[in-house]
Amino acid sequence: MSGGNESLYPRHVIISPFAGLNAMRVFLQYQASMLRVCANNCGLAAHNFTRGLETLKSAPELKAAPEQRREAA
Repeated sequence: MSGGNESLYPRHVIISPFAGLNAMRVFLQYQASMLRVCANNCGLAAHNFTRGLETLKSAPELKAAPEQRREAA
């Protein structure tokens, strides 16, 4: 086949979508891995935030503890 009809050759029509789907699969895998990284970072941030709140709650108790020790001695 010659001329402008080469792009309509049945083999090209069949293979072209598969090439696009293969490229899209790699892109979607990359996006999924980035989503996992983001979710992991959000989980770590939430864990650190709760640990920080626990530290703030226990800070007055820690300040009171040395005074109690001095009174006991």
